[in-house]
Amino acid sequence: MLGLQYFTFEELWSPMFFFFMAALVILYFYLAGPWREKHVPEAPPVTVMQKSLFVTGAVLYYMAQGGPLELLGHLMFTFHMVNMSLSYLIVPPIILLSIPAFIWRSLFRAAFLKKLNLLMHPIFTLVLFNMLFSFYHVPVVHDYVMTHFLVHRIFYGVLLVAAFMMWWQIVCPVPEWNRLTDVRKMAYVFANGVMLTPACALIIFSSTPMYATYNDPEVWAKAMGYCVSGDPKALLSSFSGPSFFNLMEPAEDQQLGGIVMKLVQEVMYGAILAYIFFHWYKKEHADTEDELTDAGSAGAAGAGV
Repeated sequence: MLGLQYFTFEELWSPMFFFFMAALVILYFYLAGPWREKHVPEAPPVTVMQKSLFVTGAVLYYMAQGGPLELLGHLMFTFHMVNMSLSYLIVPPIILLSIPAFIWRSLFRAAFLKKLNLLMHPIFTLVLFNMLFSFYHVPVVHDYVMTHFLVHRIFYGVLLVAAFMMWWQIVCPVPEWNRLTDVRKMAYVFANGVMLTPACALIIFSSTPMYATYNDPEVWAKAMGYCVSGDPKALLSSFSGPSFFNLMEPAEDQQLGGIVMKLVQEVMYGAILAYIFFHWYKKEHADTEDELTDAGSAGAAGAGV
């Protein structure tokens, strides 16, 4: 129905990328099991929940960047935004929560890495991720990145690192490296939502197609050359361009893509905000009860005297 039947198994499933992601999962289970027992025996065992989160994050990232969703992202802008949402709004916090603190401590214990600590300032990471994400969705930038393979790989890699840096401030897996209080985390999440809104609004409220990658057959064929084998121009002899696969008009596809991105952002940030708020409320309530208990004990002791 979406046209995937016209592509080969290799084009749909990217076997090399699959094996790379599978190797990362195997490495994770080695570090979480035999390596921990040998090098950090005092560290608590990795939980089933953490292991499940890592596998889930790896599968989602593979689907978005190497599986059928990645190919669909070249055919429809809506799927492209689904992939962006998975890769930079959903996968990073899942992976951060799945990797135990002892692995992060071992990974960043090198002295030269500690010198990069300034790069992890919350304001810097906030601005960096949202600036890169918004800049990418400027039409001329998007089309350039999508049609230049090396630039595409580098930009996506930098954006992924920036996403992890941003999410680290919110779901920091190492307690002693946590820079923000719960209240500041709530403000941080809110600021993220505000800074991402202009890019989504630009896409949602534009009544004309902005991205040549999804409405210009020549540009589309060049971009498709990175995920299909053979001469990409041969696609134009078999298909009329992206319109052959798209279920909607380009402008409608573009608007739906912007809505998908905004909805995912709102759901993710809303869920994170709710979690942080209840965690903060529970902690504050527990602290208040402890203070009342201590005051009551002191009063009783005074009365006894």
